[in-house]
Amino acid sequence: MMLLAVFERAALMLMALFFLTRTNLFQHIVIKTQRHPVETALISALFILFAVFSTYTGVNVDGSLINVRIIAVLSGGIIFGPWVGIPAGIISGLHRYLIDMNGPTSVACLISSTIAGLLATWIHFRCHKKSYAKWGILAGMFCEILTMILIVSLSENKQLAYTIVEHISVPMIAGAVCIGLIIKLVQDLDEEKDLIAAKQAKLALDIANKTLPYFRNNHRDSLTKVCGIIREETHADAVAITDVKDVLAYVGIGQENYLDAYHKISLMTQQAVTTGEQIISNNLNVHGFHSLLIIPLWENGAVSGTLKIFYHQPHRIRPSLREMTIGLSQLISTQMEVSRLEQLKAMTSKAELSALQSKINPHFLFNALNAISTLVRIHPDKARQLIANLADFLRYNLERNNDLIDIQEELQQVRDYVAIEQARFGDKLEVTFDVDDVHPTIPCLLIQPLVENAIQHGIQPSRQPGKVNISVKRDAERFKITIQNTGIGISQNAIDKLYNGTMESHHIGLMNVHQRISLLYGEGLYIKRLEQGTEVVFYVNELK
Repeated sequence: MMLLAVFERAALMLMALFFLTRTNLFQHIVIKTQRHPVETALISALFILFAVFSTYTGVNVDGSLINVRIIAVLSGGIIFGPWVGIPAGIISGLHRYLIDMNGPTSVACLISSTIAGLLATWIHFRCHKKSYAKWGILAGMFCEILTMILIVSLSENKQLAYTIVEHISVPMIAGAVCIGLIIKLVQDLDEEKDLIAAKQAKLALDIANKTLPYFRNNHRDSLTKVCGIIREETHADAVAITDVKDVLAYVGIGQENYLDAYHKISLMTQQAVTTGEQIISNNLNVHGFHSLLIIPLWENGAVSGTLKIFYHQPHRIRPSLREMTIGLSQLISTQMEVSRLEQLKAMTSKAELSALQSKINPHFLFNALNAISTLVRIHPDKARQLIANLADFLRYNLERNNDLIDIQEELQQVRDYVAIEQARFGDKLEVTFDVDDVHPTIPCLLIQPLVENAIQHGIQPSRQPGKVNISVKRDAERFKITIQNTGIGISQNAIDKLYNGTMESHHIGLMNVHQRISLLYGEGLYIKRLEQGTEVVFYVNELK
């Protein structure tokens, strides 16, 4: 019965702590590692109250009291440190002594209570948190055993002292198990917070991973799919993404109203955009929705839109959901910013490619017209034919709508160019083609400038006839294009300047093709000096 009395009084303390752990204030104080002095004073006063109150609720046995004072002192001191354990031990011990100064156990209880506060402080600093419960139980048993020894040692009436010890020692010592229960209750609060936070962080990351592919195509259809994923994972009735003016995507109840036209954002959403603060409403009554969470999305330090989550039921926006969506909004903001940067990078690359290509067209035209002008007086018929060829070549470029062409079409352009140059150089120039029946799509004017460079800077300066070989071969999953000439070889200095980006202007074709290939395929030209002439190699993949 006395053991049951100890557990009953310990259960009262456990119940009080359980209800306290459900309050935001207590939760906030418990999970903090650095507490304000006022917060520490509140916790200290709480456990002092527990320890003192246990004296009043104790069961009188032969002039002594069966109580849970030591349990309160050790639990508070082990969990929260010296500013809780030591005051609780000293004050509760003094209180026990003062209300029964001549009692057979008053001095023993004062000493053991004070020692309990000091022992709790030692455990708090010297033991690992995971072992607090174990050490708390052992410390509680030790303090109760010490109390029994002190009762016998300090009592003048040994017979009474032995009787008291015989009656209360087992329930008091066994009751120390409750210290472990109290410590676990408070510690589980911290772990519960961490577990909830971990689950919410995992959920946010899962949603971010699922939505990442759609942010790469930052348009309405992809954002609608993003809303669908968020709605499924959060069990919401509707989810929307907006910019600072319009609803970009909406999925859920009432979705049919958002299919064809954009809608202006609401006043609450405008408030979130303007203030940059989240808005929570658990008592909403708009279109059947009673709970709404609006989280601002940020790009480059400014609000670029919002994420909105709707529920039919009231009070569905709980702290765990709010914390998860804050983390999710940060991930979404980062994804949208990265997506926009990728789009800008792609647009920049495309503009750069267009600029490089526009530089090559006039360069080729200038050389072609020079070749034709040379033939006008000598071979007018051949000049007329070449003019027709050049007209077809230019007409094709003007009428071309696609950025990419079949490599065989590019090679036809090369053949047109070679025809013009062979008419100009006569027997001095021989050009051969070794081309597989392959059809990758490549940008226009990718091979012709390299052939032009081989003729103008390799064959033309040489006194001997020269040969240019153009090869297109499949190489595993990609295609190898080789332009080789037997004329004057390129200098190592020119190769170094090409790779360093300091090539002279008269090598504009070589430099621009190198830059374009690097932008498109990730690796540029491979140039090798031969015993006689130069070899230029590059690789292409199938572009879509």
